[in-house]
Amino acid sequence: MGSGFFALLDDIAAIMDDVAVMSKVAAKKTAGILGDDLAVNAEKASGFASSRELPVLWAISKGSLLNKIIILPIAFLLSAFFPVAIMIILVLGGLFLAYEGAEKIYEFFFPHAHEESEGITEEVLTEEEILVVEKSKVKSAIVTDFILSVEIVIIALGTVIGKPLLSQIVTVSIIAVIATVGVYGIVALIVRMDEVGFKMIQHSKKEKSLLKFIGNILVQALPKVIKALTVIGTIALILVAGGLFVHYIPFIHHLAEESTIPAIVKEFIAGLVLGFIVLLIVNLFKKLFKKKSA
Repeated sequence: MGSGFFALLDDIAAIMDDVAVMSKVAAKKTAGILGDDLAVNAEKASGFASSRELPVLWAISKGSLLNKIIILPIAFLLSAFFPVAIMIILVLGGLFLAYEGAEKIYEFFFPHAHEESEGITEEVLTEEEILVVEKSKVKSAIVTDFILSVEIVIIALGTVIGKPLLSQIVTVSIIAVIATVGVYGIVALIVRMDEVGFKMIQHSKKEKSLLKFIGNILVQALPKVIKALTVIGTIALILVAGGLFVHYIPFIHHLAEESTIPAIVKEFIAGLVLGFIVLLIVNLFKKLFKKKSA
């Protein structure tokens, strides 16, 4: 009886060791999307009155958690009964990521007019109008989070394909929790950065004090931090997509094996090339639909 109990403990310990190793690998694979997720949500959660930023972020966080509760069981069922679908979704997800990255690069070099973004402006709004704007922005953020969550879960699942189902469930669930708590926790710190800076400036009694100096840095840093995250997230998107193409598309995998170029460069080139191909196709379809509707 005792030996059976200790054998069970050994099995549990072995599973947890495997989970720890697989979680590290999965975290590395999904880091690029998490960076983009962070940038996107920091941007969407900013622009509100300071008293409303955290409530809005909390609403988005709950929506993100619900997204993952919906996505995880479907992903595990596919892994158990139709594992080929995981590979297909990985490649399709890679095409979407590459397209997103290419679109951001294209937009940087060839900017075009955008509609005014929704948010709380300096215009005085009624409480009902503020709630309508908040609901609209929260809904938009949750939809975006759903797409990114699918990619995060599938990529994490792709790193543990072939492992026991229990290990897959534990590993991918850990990544899902990290993606929600970690990302939105950091976003909360980022969006409150300027508020902390303002308070430091207000509490500073001297014109040239260290407190005021740090406060000014925090206030000025918020837009720069969001821009930096966007750049890092764009590069990471292309690298993650390129890695998926190199590993799961036989033709590209064969070309990559024959090349002596460093792996990170191969992945970036693969992601960039396919990303711009998808961008070109999407833009052509958009032009065709505009001509038909005109």
